[in-house]
Amino acid sequence: MALFGKPKYTIVRLKKREIPDGLWTKCEECSETLYNKTLEENFRVCPKCNYHFGLTAYQRVDLLVDKDSFTEFDKDMVSVDPLDFKGPKTYKEKLKQDQEATGLKDAVVSGEGKINSKAAVVAVTDSRFIMGSMGSVVGEKITRSIEYATKNKLPMIIVSGSGGGARMYEGMYSLMQMAKTCAALSYHRKAKLPYISVLTNPTMAGIMASFAGIGDIIMAEPRALIGFTGPRVIEQTIRQKLPAGFQRSEFLLDHGLIDMIVHRKNMKNILSQLINYFD
Repeated sequence: MALFGKPKYTIVRLKKREIPDGLWTKCEECSETLYNKTLEENFRVCPKCNYHFGLTAYQRVDLLVDKDSFTEFDKDMVSVDPLDFKGPKTYKEKLKQDQEATGLKDAVVSGEGKINSKAAVVAVTDSRFIMGSMGSVVGEKITRSIEYATKNKLPMIIVSGSGGGARMYEGMYSLMQMAKTCAALSYHRKAKLPYISVLTNPTMAGIMASFAGIGDIIMAEPRALIGFTGPRVIEQTIRQKLPAGFQRSEFLLDHGLIDMIVHRKNMKNILSQLINYFD
């Protein structure tokens, strides 16, 4: 029996304040918590450390091309499975999975648009789709875009964001795209038309070893990883420690592989200035 009788009180459980998902993003470089609206307004660049977050292919098009000026090429072109590839997942399963996840048919978006009122052909690879690797569709769409630019006497701009190179699921068919895209660019150059290659994080392997590495002007975003084989694999192979910042944009600018590093917010204006210069 309680000394002063049965206590009279009511337990009130306060509901935890619910915070909607998708409002904040943690910076991968400095771990700063960023309000998503602020991040979008800053071109998806961390305002604290200048880390450039990845963009989808369509986000990149919206960033570079004048509003409502973009006409997409070959939107519904899809890969087949020439080798009937089987692994933990079949190639058909992998294609379907990434098509559903990204809303893309394959790893590149291409078309004609205007950059500050200057007409150009633009192609953008998307690393979300099988690491942005180059299979038959990527190679074909880029080649057709270059041929269109050549025929119509337009500058060509390719924005590379591909952590993968040739797509192993297609074997030799994929490797052929390296030569095919470069051959198309050689005719574009013979027509005395400019090709600007824009390298973003990451641009690696067969993409870098083909069309991404042969621009008349090669520019890159800050701190982008650029190379053929990744630094970890190189260190394991040669058993030596690589220099600080090896394969980053700044290192490659110092060593002459690229021509300039351009902050994302300045990219559109720099591209239009270069187009004017070549015009």
